[in-house]
Amino acid sequence: MEANLRSSTHSVKRWQLSGTDYDPGQLRAETRFSTWTPLNHKTSNLQLFEERTNLVLHWFDLWTDRQRKQLLYSLLTRCTDSQLRYCRDMLMETVPVTAVDLTAVLPRFLSLYVMSFLSPRDLCSAAQVSWHWRGLAEQDCLWAGRCIKRGWFLPYAPVEREFGAWKSHYVSCVSTLDRPTPQEAAERYGTLNLHSPGWREEEEERGKERRLRKMIRDKLQEDKRLSLSTRRAWGSSTKSESLTQTQRPLSGLTLVSSPLSLSLNLDQGHTGTVQASTPSSDGPNKASRALSFFTYRPALPHTPTPALLLLLSNRVPAYEMVLSGVKAGVTVVLYDHRGTLSALLTQVERAISGQRAQRLGLLAPGGPEQIHLLHSSSLSETSLLTTDSREFWEKLCVWVAPTEEGGGIDIFCPLAASASGLALIHSLSTLTGLEVRAPMGLATGSFQNILSEWSDGSVVCMGSWYQQCAPSSPLQYVSESALQAWCTQAQWMEEALEEVRGRMGTRLQRLSLQARARALGNFLWENTCLEELCLSQDLTEALTEGLTALTRKGETRPLEFLAMFLKRWSERKEGEESGEEEEGRHKGDDFTVKPHSSQKGFSPTLELPPTALDWRGAVARELHHSECLYLGRLGAVLKVYQEPLQAALNSNRAILSYGDIHIVLSPITHILQLNRVFEVDLRARLQQWGPEQCVGDVLVKLCSKLTVYTNYLNNYTTAICTIDKCRETKPRFRAFLKRADRTLSTHMLSLQELLLCPVWRIQEYVTLLQALSVHTHPGHPDHTHLSSALSTLLRSREFIQKLKYNTERDRLMEETQNMIQGCPNLNEGNRQLIMTQDAALLRSPDEQIPDSLRTYEQVSDVGLFLFNDALVLTRRDVHHTPFTLAHRSTHTFLASVALTSLAVREITHTHYVSHAFVLEGPCRSWVCATQRAEEREHFLSALRSSIRSALIGHQ
Repeated sequence: MEANLRSSTHSVKRWQLSGTDYDPGQLRAETRFSTWTPLNHKTSNLQLFEERTNLVLHWFDLWTDRQRKQLLYSLLTRCTDSQLRYCRDMLMETVPVTAVDLTAVLPRFLSLYVMSFLSPRDLCSAAQVSWHWRGLAEQDCLWAGRCIKRGWFLPYAPVEREFGAWKSHYVSCVSTLDRPTPQEAAERYGTLNLHSPGWREEEEERGKERRLRKMIRDKLQEDKRLSLSTRRAWGSSTKSESLTQTQRPLSGLTLVSSPLSLSLNLDQGHTGTVQASTPSSDGPNKASRALSFFTYRPALPHTPTPALLLLLSNRVPAYEMVLSGVKAGVTVVLYDHRGTLSALLTQVERAISGQRAQRLGLLAPGGPEQIHLLHSSSLSETSLLTTDSREFWEKLCVWVAPTEEGGGIDIFCPLAASASGLALIHSLSTLTGLEVRAPMGLATGSFQNILSEWSDGSVVCMGSWYQQCAPSSPLQYVSESALQAWCTQAQWMEEALEEVRGRMGTRLQRLSLQARARALGNFLWENTCLEELCLSQDLTEALTEGLTALTRKGETRPLEFLAMFLKRWSERKEGEESGEEEEGRHKGDDFTVKPHSSQKGFSPTLELPPTALDWRGAVARELHHSECLYLGRLGAVLKVYQEPLQAALNSNRAILSYGDIHIVLSPITHILQLNRVFEVDLRARLQQWGPEQCVGDVLVKLCSKLTVYTNYLNNYTTAICTIDKCRETKPRFRAFLKRADRTLSTHMLSLQELLLCPVWRIQEYVTLLQALSVHTHPGHPDHTHLSSALSTLLRSREFIQKLKYNTERDRLMEETQNMIQGCPNLNEGNRQLIMTQDAALLRSPDEQIPDSLRTYEQVSDVGLFLFNDALVLTRRDVHHTPFTLAHRSTHTFLASVALTSLAVREITHTHYVSHAFVLEGPCRSWVCATQRAEEREHFLSALRSSIRSALIGHQ
C-alpha cells in the first residue's frame, strides 16, 4: 500500500512538474490519475467517460434539489443551440403538454374572450375549477352585458376594487326575476345611503305588486283544486267546451287553465307571464304540488324607455343649434361622419342601453335621391341592397317599436320629392317593416324643406290626385323656435362655426357680431318691414316738420303736441290719398298681389286659392315665389353695387375700372335678364292655373339658355379673385364694400354671398322640378317637358359639383404645400390629398424580440399625409402659447413613399403598445401609433384602399 502511495505521489508530482513537455507513450498508460481524456484511443476514452459519468451521477443523486437545479442551469447555459433544441425535444416527449391550463398560457384578455362564449351556468361551473378561474369567471365585463341585455341595471356604481358585483346582481335577478328597489339594493350591497326621489311611492308600488302576486298564487291553487275535483274525466269534453268552462276574468287579469298547462297574463301595469305545468297522469296531490312552482318572466325592462331616438351627424351644418333645442325624452346620438356602420351601431346600442325607442329620427346631409349617412356609406335605392347596409338597418330597427305601437323612422331629407327617393322609402319600409316618413321638398333653402309637408311614402297616384297619410312633424324631436332658427340660418351659422373651430382667435368677436346682425336684420326684414319705415318719405317729412315746430314752440308736454301735429298732418293728406285708395280697390279681378306673410318687403307673389291635394299647384307657386326672391337678390347686386360703381366711373371718380366692373358684375346682368323673362312666363301660367296646365315648356325654354349660367360659373373664380384683389389694393373700393355689404338693401348678404345665389338657385331648381315630376302623372302633357328640363338641370348641378371639387382640391394642395417645410413640389399630375393623420413615431430597442413582448419608445410626433399616389411623412412639432390653451403645429418633411411600393401591417395590441401599425417602404420602415383605435382603423382603411387603387392604375 505504501509502495502504491509513493508511486501515485511520484506520478502526480512528475505530471505537475512535466508541464507541457510530456511523453505520449508514457501518458497513454498512466491516465487513471489524470483529468485528461485520451481522444486518440477510443476504447480508453469510452471507458473513462463512463466512469466519470457514473461518478457525476452518483454525486447528483446525493445532492439536494437546489443543487441539482444549479447544475442543470450551469450545463444548459454552456450548451449550443442544437443541444438546447435536443433538450427541448426530449422534454416534449418526456413531459407532453396535454393538460395545460389555457388561462395560464393565454393572455388575460384572450381568456376573458373565450369565457364570454360560455353561458351563465357554465361560467358558474368554471368558477369552481380554481381560484384563478373564479377570478376570471366573475369579472364584470362578462356579466354586465348579460344583465343590461335583460334590463337589469345595478342600482349603484361599483367602486374601483369591488369584485363580482354584476355576477351577484345577475344571480339575484335570476333567483327573484325582479329588479330590487333602492332600499333592497342598499340592504344587499350596503352602498346606498341616500334615498332617491320618490322612494316611498316606489316602495308602495312594490308592496302592491307583492300582494298581488300572492293573491294570484292563492287564487290559482284554489281554482285548480276546484277544477280537479269537479271536472269530467280527461278527454271526455271537447276543446271548445274546456276553454269555455275554464276561462274566467279575474280583476283585470286573464286566467287560462287547461289539463296540461296553466298560464296567467298580467296587464300592462304588471307585465309578465306566470306559468305552471302539471303532469298528465299523476294524481291530484302531485298536481297541486306542481302549482306551487311557477316562473315570472318580465316582458319588457322595468326601466322607462326613451320616447324618441335621434341620430345626428356631425357633418350637419351648425348641429350645435339642433342639440340646444332637443326636447325632453329624446335620446340624441351625435356620431362621427368619418366612422363606419358597425361603429355607429355600437354607439347607438351604448346610448339606448338595451331599451326600445318609440321612433327613430335621422338628421344627416343628403338630397332628394340619397342620404350621406357616412363618409364611406351613402344610403340610396341601390346601396340599400348591399350586405352591410341591410345588416345595419335590420339590427338598428330591432331597437325601434313596431308600426302597430306607433313606431317608425323619420328621415330629415326631402326623399319624397323625387321618384328615386320614394323608391328608397318603399325599400327601406319593406326591409325594416316600419313606417318611413320624409319631407316632400316643397320649400326652398338649404334645410327649410324639413318644415314643409311630410309624406310617409304611401302616396297612391290617382290621376292628378294623391292620397297620403297624416304627415309627421319634426317638432317631436326639436323645439319649434330652435328648428326654425337652424333651418333659416344653418349656412350662416356654419360659416361662423367653421371659423370658430378652425381659428379660435381674434376673429371670434367679429364673427359673433356678424351672426347676430344677420339674425336681427332677417327678423326686422321679415316681421317689421323696417325698409318701408326707413324709406317712407311722408313719415320722414311729417316727423321733421313736427320736431321743428316742437322746437320753436317750446312745449312742456312734447308728446301730446307731437300727437296733435301728426293728427292734423294726416287730415291734410287724407284728401290726397282718398283718390288713390279708390283706384286700388278696383284692381285685381282674377288674383290678388300682396307680399308673402313670411317674406315681407320682397317682391310680390301670387296668392291663388289652392285646390284640395293640388301638389302640382303648390310646387308651381313655390317656384314662382322663390323666383321672385331670387330676382330681388340679383336686382340688389345691380342696384346697390353696379349702378353706384358705374355712376362713379362716368363722373371721373372711379372706384373700380371698367374692366373690373365688367368681370365682376356683367354676368349678373345677363342672368337677371334671362330670369325676368322666365318669371313673366311663369306668372302668366299661374294666372290660368288648372289641373292640365303646363309649365314644363317654360322650364325647357329656360334650360335652353343655360349657357349664361355656364359662362357665369366658369368666370366665377375670376370674379371672386378680382374682388379680393381690388379690395386689398383700392381703399375706396374697400370703404364702398364696408358701406354696402350686409344691409337691408342686400338682404343682409355681402357681395360675395350674393354672387353665390345663381349656384344655390340651380340646386333649388333641381329640388322643385323633382317634386313637380313626382306629382305629375306619366300621361300628363307636361311630363315630357319636365323630364327634359330636369335632366338638363341635373347636368348643370354635376358641373357645379365638379368645379367645386376641383377648387377644393387645389386649395388643399396649396395649403399642404405651404404647411410642410422643405417639401418637394406636390402639384404634379392629378395628385389629390385624401386625408391627414397625426401619429407618434415609435422605435423598438431590440428588433429580435417577438412582437408580443417587444417594447417601444416614442421618437417624435409625425404627420401622415395620404395622397392618391404617395404617402408623405413629416415631423410634427407642437408649440404651445404661454398662459393660454392654444397651440400650433409645424411640419417638416421627412420622407415620401409611393403607394405602389408601400406595405402596411398592424401590430397586435399588447401591454406595451396600442393602436400601432408598421409602414414598410422599399428602403426602411416606420412604426406609428395613433391616439385612438378609431383613428387607426379609419386611416388604415383609407390607406389600403388607396394602395389598391394605385396598384390597379399602375397595371
